Amino acid sequence: MFSSRTNWPLSPNRLSTELEKLKRDGVSLLDLTESNPTHCGFEFDQHSIIAALANPQALSYTPDPRGLLLARQAVAGYYAERGIVLDPEQIFLTTSTSEAYSYIFRLLTDPGDAILVPQPSYPLFDFLAGLNDIRVIAYPLFYDDGWQIDLSTLEKRLEGRARAILVVHPNNPTGSFVRRDELASLLAFCRQRNMALVADEVFADYSLAEQPARVVSHAAVSESLTFTLSGLSKISALPQLKAAWVVVNGPAPLLQNALGRLEVIADTYLSLSAPLALALPTLLETRRTIQPQILRRVKSNLELLDRQLADHQLVSRLEIEAGWYAILRLPSIQSDEDWAVELARLDGVLVHPGHFFDFSSDGHLVISLLTERVVFEEGLTKILARVANS
Repeated sequence: MFSSRTNWPLSPNRLSTELEKLKRDGVSLLDLTESNPTHCGFEFDQHSIIAALANPQALSYTPDPRGLLLARQAVAGYYAERGIVLDPEQIFLTTSTSEAYSYIFRLLTDPGDAILVPQPSYPLFDFLAGLNDIRVIAYPLFYDDGWQIDLSTLEKRLEGRARAILVVHPNNPTGSFVRRDELASLLAFCRQRNMALVADEVFADYSLAEQPARVVSHAAVSESLTFTLSGLSKISALPQLKAAWVVVNGPAPLLQNALGRLEVIADTYLSLSAPLALALPTLLETRRTIQPQILRRVKSNLELLDRQLADHQLVSRLEIEAGWYAILRLPSIQSDEDWAVELARLDGVLVHPGHFFDFSSDGHLVISLLTERVVFEEGLTKILARVANS
């Protein structure tokens, strides 16, 4: 009865089973995985957000496949602040980056084609690819005093049915940006093999330090057909207000062809509602008050983490350049899932095991730097004590 593309394993893993048991037993957990900014004690500009959603113009329906012009102009203004000049016609509004991915995959691929995605990374692409009847080919990031794209392995994994290389800039959870020299190699691959470059930049505003070698934004890249995704979920910390976009760039003939085809796809769905499109300029402006709060929290928790780790022999953290996560490196005396289950059951601390993000080896836990300070400090103390006593 059901499609093979939805034939996912639905049985809960060990950590999920343990968490359900703890929940039934009424155990309160210190959640060091919390990455929903609306649950982290930040102060939002409630008046501006609510007023923007009450625009009476929303009672009139004026459909546009790309999304309302005034909203796309606001997105173009966001990039203009980074020195990137865009025509609003290069911008398509969607309800989420997931929907934007689906538009792009439908544009570029036929069933059975492939996209290359980074490993480790957020566990989303397998599902999106499967739902669009295409395959995922992982290419590795490697760590050597910082994360880098393994370009030689990526090149070896290119195949005839590969249609796009996907980068996450900065990566989630490694917090690593694509460097300009890496981009040059990626563009060479794309030109040689007639592929597109897809860049997810949802965390790009959360840089933790100056990175002179990083790519400013892939939205400026025109040497190959390029799609750049972002949205309000991270930029304005408003995941519940479903508004995102994709910027299309590239050589003129390819760009015009892509824009025309993508317009038909977008016109089929007309997904972003008028109230959200009308509100988008204001909602985008609220980033100016929420982003400083988030960056202060992330940097404060990172400083606390480094102070705690300075006196600890068995746990260290990997370097990060941006984003909301930290990666702990633990002794590989047991699997990441074993560590996570043990911490939940014995210490009431919830963490992500590294395999959740497709780390290639054990010894990694991922924690959120958005966590409120008191919870973060108590949970971290318990993690370090558990490792020391193991």
